[in-house]
Amino acid sequence: MKVAVQQEDLQLLAKTLQEQLLVEVSTAEVFEVKCVVNKGELMILTQHASDVIVDAQLIFAVIEEVLQSLAPQKEQRVQCFLRVFGEQLPYTKCFLALKQTGEWVAEEDKEAQEEKEVISPSSSLTYSPSINETEEEELFDPFADVPNLSASKPGFQVKPILLGAVLLGIIVLGGGAYLLTRPCVMSECQEIQNAKQLKTKSPQLMRRAKSEKELVAVQEQLAAASTDLNVIPSWSPRYQLSEELKASLSGRAEKINQVVKALQTASLATQKVQTPASSLEELQTRQHLWRQAIAPLESISSSSELYGLVQGKLLNYRVRLHAVNQQIFTEEKWLKKLTAAKGVAVAAEKREATAKSLNDWQKAQSTWLVVINALNTIPRNSVGYQEAQKLLVDYKPKLVLVRDRATKEQLAVKTYQQALSTAKQAKVYEQQNQWQAAAIYWEQALQTAKKVPQDSLYYTQAKSLIEPYSAALKQAQEKLQVVSSLQQTRTDLDKTCTNGIRICTFSIDNAEIIVRLTPEYDQIRQNNLANPYSKNSDTAVDVTNHLQILREALAVIGENANLSLFLYDSQGQIIYTRTLGG
Repeated sequence: MKVAVQQEDLQLLAKTLQEQLLVEVSTAEVFEVKCVVNKGELMILTQHASDVIVDAQLIFAVIEEVLQSLAPQKEQRVQCFLRVFGEQLPYTKCFLALKQTGEWVAEEDKEAQEEKEVISPSSSLTYSPSINETEEEELFDPFADVPNLSASKPGFQVKPILLGAVLLGIIVLGGGAYLLTRPCVMSECQEIQNAKQLKTKSPQLMRRAKSEKELVAVQEQLAAASTDLNVIPSWSPRYQLSEELKASLSGRAEKINQVVKALQTASLATQKVQTPASSLEELQTRQHLWRQAIAPLESISSSSELYGLVQGKLLNYRVRLHAVNQQIFTEEKWLKKLTAAKGVAVAAEKREATAKSLNDWQKAQSTWLVVINALNTIPRNSVGYQEAQKLLVDYKPKLVLVRDRATKEQLAVKTYQQALSTAKQAKVYEQQNQWQAAAIYWEQALQTAKKVPQDSLYYTQAKSLIEPYSAALKQAQEKLQVVSSLQQTRTDLDKTCTNGIRICTFSIDNAEIIVRLTPEYDQIRQNNLANPYSKNSDTAVDVTNHLQILREALAVIGENANLSLFLYDSQGQIIYTRTLGG
C-alpha cells in the first residue's frame, strides 16, 4: 500500500473492523478503529475507554479474521495497536504478515509478546514502552489527522443482536469484494491508456496552439486525464504507473496554466489601455500587469513546446511595457512640477501675508506668477491636468489681487516721491525769490501728497507732508502777493514818471518809495516859470499844474502800496512827503 491510499477505502476497512469488534468483544460498549498507511505499511489503531478490560489477543484475532477475508495481491505487513482514549501512546501492538497465498502470520514483537503473557483477564492493562519506542511515538503520530468514524462517538452502541453473524459476513465479504473490484485492480485500465495517448499527443497540441483558447482546450484535456487517474487505488498493480502519468500530465498542464494566466493578464492590461489613465496609481497598476504577463513567459525555455507562441507575445508585451514606463516617467515629471507649484504657492501666500513694502508685494506677485506659469505648462493629456486646472481657478484670483495691490503700492510710491520732488523744486524757487513759481510748485506738491491712497503703505508718510507743505504754500502766496504789489507799484510809478520826457526816477524797498525829479524836468519847470509865454509853450509842460498832479498820483501809488513816499527835486530837496497813517 502507498501513502496516497484513498481515504474512503481506509474508512470502509476501519468501519468493518470497528463493527466486528463491537460484536465479538462484549465487554466494550464503545470501540474506535482508525486505519492509515504509513511508509508503505497498513497501520490499524483500536481505542477503548480506560475502565474497560479487554483481551488484546482477542482484539488482534478479530482483526486478523477480517483481514483474511481480503485476498492480498502481494506480500504486505500490517501493524496493529491498542490504545486507551485520551492517551498519547499505545500500550501494546503486534505485527501481521500478509502472504500472497492469502494467509496472515502474526509476528508480535518480543516486548509485546512478553507484555501479553503477563496480562490477566481481571487486571487493568498498562503499557510502559521502552525509551526508543517513546521517542518514536512522540515524534510522529500517524493517526493524528485521521477523522473519527461517526459510530465511535460516545454513547454509540452497536448491539450484537442487531448485527449477527450473517450481517457480519456480508460486511466483511462485501468490503473485500469492493477493494478487489476497484478500477484498474483486476480489470483493464482505460484511464491509463488515455493518459499514455495524451502524454504522447500533448506536445504536438501545445506546439500547434496559436491562441489562449487553444491552449485552454489542451489544458482541460490534460487536467481531465489526470483526474481520471485518481480512481486507481493504491493497491492496484498499475498505481505506480498512474502516479507517474499523473505527474507528467499535471506538469504540462501547469506549464500551460502559467502561460494562460500570463495571456489573460496581458488581455486585462490591454483592456485598461483602451481608456486614458486618470492617476499615476492607475498607470502603475498597468505597469504591474504587464510585468506579471511578461515574467512567466520569460521563464519558458527555447526547448519548450510553448516557446514559439510565447516569443511572439513577449515582443509585443515588452513594447507595451516600455510605453507604459515612458508614460509613467513623463507623468512623474508633470506631477513633480504640480507638487512644486503647490509648494511655491504656499511661499507666495506667506509673502503676501507679511508684505510691508512695495518690494515685498512685488516679490509676492512674482511668486504667484511662477505658480500660474508652472500650472499652465501641464498638458491636457496628463493625469495631473484636472488638478492643475482646479488649482488655477483658486490661484489666479490671488495673483490678480496681489498684482493690483503691488500696482497700487507702486503708484503710491511714485506719487509720494513726486510730492517730495516737487517740494524740493519749490524750495529752489524760494531761494531765487521766484515766489510765483514757488507758490505753484508748493501747490502741486501738496495736491500730490493728498493723492496717496489711504490703504497704501505710504499713506502715513504722505499724510505727514500735508501740514508743512500747506504752510510753505501760504508763505509763498504771501510773498507772491507782496512781490505782485511792488511790481504793480513799479509799473504805476514808471507810467507816472514818463510823459514824453523822463519826469522822475524812483526806488522801492519794503518800507518806502523815494521819487526824484529829473534835472531835465526841473530845467523845464524853471524855464517855464521864468518865461511862461515862450514861443515853445506849445510843447512846454504846465509845470505848476503837472507837479500838483504828479504829487497826487504819487500819493495814490504810495497808498496802494501801503508804503511811505518821499518826493525830491533833482537837487535833493524834499518837495512832498506822505507817510503811513498820514
